[in-house]
Amino acid sequence: MDSTSPSPNPNWFLRARLKTRQLLLLIALDEQRNIHRAAEELCMTQPAASKQLKDLEDMLEVKLFERLPRGMTPTLYGETMIRHARMALTSLSLAHEDIVALKAGLIGQVEVGVIMTPAMGLLPRAISRAKLDAPLLRIGVQMETSKVLLDLLQRGSLDFMIGRILEEDGASGLLYEELTIEPACAVARNGHPLLGEKNLTLADLATQAWILPPPGSLLRHRWELMFRRAALEPPANAVDTTALLLITALLQQTDSLHVMPVEVARYYASLNVLSILPIELPCTMDAFGIITRQSQLMSPGAALLLKEVRAAAKEMY
Repeated sequence: MDSTSPSPNPNWFLRARLKTRQLLLLIALDEQRNIHRAAEELCMTQPAASKQLKDLEDMLEVKLFERLPRGMTPTLYGETMIRHARMALTSLSLAHEDIVALKAGLIGQVEVGVIMTPAMGLLPRAISRAKLDAPLLRIGVQMETSKVLLDLLQRGSLDFMIGRILEEDGASGLLYEELTIEPACAVARNGHPLLGEKNLTLADLATQAWILPPPGSLLRHRWELMFRRAALEPPANAVDTTALLLITALLQQTDSLHVMPVEVARYYASLNVLSILPIELPCTMDAFGIITRQSQLMSPGAALLLKEVRAAAKEMY
């Protein structure tokens, strides 16, 4: 007989009868860092809160919090348990919302995160199609950087996201389904003098004023690298911002150029807000794709929207 210890039963928490109250206590302790204030927040007595925490630590056989003279701080085990407690409670909350929605004849709620490029074409197309099948499906969309969205996804605040995994260290427990790379282009106001140039080169762009994403951003890095590879110094005359309203206003009022993903530029060009310069930039962003949590069970609404995202991506990319 094998002497090694058996692997833990995945349903250990059912046998241990882990209480929702204990999960709420973990989160309250993380936020308050004080057992008395955490107990007050949950309308419990301090002895009751202390007992629940001790029972949980005894069950897990680890210390979850370090007791300090003026409060407490989570251990590495505590931080792990707190993160999973937040995800579990978020999932329970969403389950309740799905049940209420299904009882009302709806299909539930979806929370999706997206970076800028797929937010301009891919996701709107997928949402419009999902709404044909489920007109009362409630869809929440958060447009942020991939870094912000990955944090929300891992906390359980998103059903899925469309973006990039920037670091391998942050990809644990995630599934990535690549959709497409993201080429960039240069844009300017309608009627800009460079729009009439037939043989536009990077040297021509190097003498211009630019509106750029801030230093340290991926697109700014690729833009600077583009000039350096052509043995050109990146233009120093620049305004740093990611605010699209300010960018479009500056483009209208100056002869500045701006670099943006091709798909985004085509959208604004279709609205006659700006024009794409007649030059193919050797500047490409990393690919983006669909990112989900490995252990996640998709709700019917999330599965429907995800199916439409895949179908739209197949047509577009």
